[in-house]
Amino acid sequence: MIIVVGSINLDLIANVDRLPAPGETVRGSGFTTAPGGKGANQALAAARAGAKVRMVGAVGKDNFATEALALLRDGKIDLSGVGETFASTGTALIMVADDGENVIAVVPGANGSVVTGDLSKAFMKKGDVVLLQQEIPLQTVDAALDAAREAGAVTVLNTAPFRAEAAAFLGKADHVVANETEFDLYGEALSLSGRDRPARMRDYAGKTGRTIVVTLGGDGVLAATPADLLMVPALNITPVDTVGAGDTFCGYFAAGLSSGLPLDQALARAAAAGSLACLKPGAQPAIPLAKEVDAALQKPAS
Repeated sequence: MIIVVGSINLDLIANVDRLPAPGETVRGSGFTTAPGGKGANQALAAARAGAKVRMVGAVGKDNFATEALALLRDGKIDLSGVGETFASTGTALIMVADDGENVIAVVPGANGSVVTGDLSKAFMKKGDVVLLQQEIPLQTVDAALDAAREAGAVTVLNTAPFRAEAAAFLGKADHVVANETEFDLYGEALSLSGRDRPARMRDYAGKTGRTIVVTLGGDGVLAATPADLLMVPALNITPVDTVGAGDTFCGYFAAGLSSGLPLDQALARAAAAGSLACLKPGAQPAIPLAKEVDAALQKPAS
């Protein structure tokens, strides 16, 4: 079982020719809504990878909640751990440019009410994989890491969005997944040594005894364990929309670990899934099915 403790949003997406500069207004070419939130995105990705998934989080008592949960229900995810609050359902305001780049503003809403007491709904046990992000209160994330360790579960912590105070508990996670910017910022906060990023990753893995995974966009994924450094390439694609690619990676990575894949294979499968997620607009609607990822992995490299 994969247990996701995290955020649930409704994404409000505007398509623009290019992203605006500060103070500038640009004309949009389209508008859509889609279920989102890093927690929900990763839960759906894990489910589409073939894993059994339980979601712990919160939504508001509003019209956005139904749409925010729609694809999770369709994916047969256990939503018994999702509560309702009087705060609004979380929203993400997203602008996507023609080149696939995006900017995002997140309004937490109900996600801010996911507290440590809600972890009783997770029913963690030995052998589970607990998947976490940083769009809910950090004290809940910290407590979830402790609860998972006590239960004998494996933890995966995605450091998005970057929050400096999380540096205090990163070392509790069995696997940390960060993008380049996030890792570099945490590297400074943790005073990691090394002349380049791979060296600092090795330093982190050596000091904590854990695994650090850094996603590099089109350049693939780099991972450091206390014993090894692994590089996995991304698929060669032309991106349409990069929203949700990182979440897809995390969900598929957790599913790979849950199914017993070796680290290198779990990373390769997750990297392929993240690449495929860039070929369609939106976050959850773009998450590929397992059969699509399998097909992509079987194609010879071009």
